[in-house]
Amino acid sequence: MMRRGLIAAALATPALAAQPWPQAAPGEAGFAPDLAERLDYGIRSGLLRGLHGVLLAREGRILLERYDEGPDEAWGRPLGQVAMGPEVLHDLRSVTKSVVGLLYGIALGRGQVPPPEAPLYAQFPAYPDLAADPARAGLRVEHALSMTLGLRWDESGSYLEAANSEIAMEAAPDRLRYVLEQPVVAPPGARWIYSGGATTLLGGLITRGSGRSLPDYAREVLFEPLGITRFTWQGRAPGEESAASGLRLTLRDLARIGELVRLGGVAEGRQVVPAAWIAAMTRPAIPTGDGLRYGWHWYLGREALGGEPRPWFGAFGNGGQRLWVLPAAGLTLAIFAGRYNAPDAWAAPTRVWREIVLAQLRDGGVPPPAR
Repeated sequence: MMRRGLIAAALATPALAAQPWPQAAPGEAGFAPDLAERLDYGIRSGLLRGLHGVLLAREGRILLERYDEGPDEAWGRPLGQVAMGPEVLHDLRSVTKSVVGLLYGIALGRGQVPPPEAPLYAQFPAYPDLAADPARAGLRVEHALSMTLGLRWDESGSYLEAANSEIAMEAAPDRLRYVLEQPVVAPPGARWIYSGGATTLLGGLITRGSGRSLPDYAREVLFEPLGITRFTWQGRAPGEESAASGLRLTLRDLARIGELVRLGGVAEGRQVVPAAWIAAMTRPAIPTGDGLRYGWHWYLGREALGGEPRPWFGAFGNGGQRLWVLPAAGLTLAIFAGRYNAPDAWAAPTRVWREIVLAQLRDGGVPPPAR
């Protein structure tokens, strides 16, 4: 169990200018030299549909970066045909949840939010009727972090439908109450139930504890230290930005977040996210039911490289937004795509990860020395 005392209070981290990304040829970094050609063939053949951008880095060097044109949206609002590029902002959708997971760790290190073992309903004193329910007494903050609240929630339908729990929450007068009053369907910690409501609770604790909106807080403690200067955070109103799905970044800046996680919370030699939080966040908490596991707002999996299973960490979003980090091999893969609400939107980015990236490693997952 993670306790506040395990995380040293994070010092204010000054802003950094975005550092230029060094680049390397794939063949110089342990990959098949024709990596870009393989990706291009997959796209032209129709096997990899709907991709908007792909960026692969190894040990901090970009090996592959590609952008394509395609129809796009901004939090459900059609944008028409968009020519993607390094400076173009793109929806992260539920990858936003994993960014909020990082923000919670930073806030905890600063003493601004309750620790994971704290009783959940006690953190929301505006709802004493809900806190008095014995069926909810065992809920703790860590159950929101691991999405094991045991409250009814269903995002399996399209995000264009009012029956989707996230959409219903956004339409509710009080989003926090909407989440907290959902019927109990499982004991706390017993079952993983995907829930943008859990992230909304975490966002509420961050904004209350910091006295800042999510965009302002993220800018100060995460984005500026990484050199990220351009982003938008969408929501139904100013001050009510969506913790579950509202963030827009460039592809390179999403990859910077992946690099931060790969390096244990360190950017340019500075500890931006407490190392103890990265370790706790990427520790398996619950199976997701599809072969993966979930930590604290990050997906966790393993890939066999060099004859050994190597752990990876992932952030996934609607439409095919993906961020994979495989520290043992020094890999960060960021993907933007535009197949929003398509049931098979996962297929193209997963094929890039497995068939274009992992299958083309030529060194067994051991990064070659930097030149």
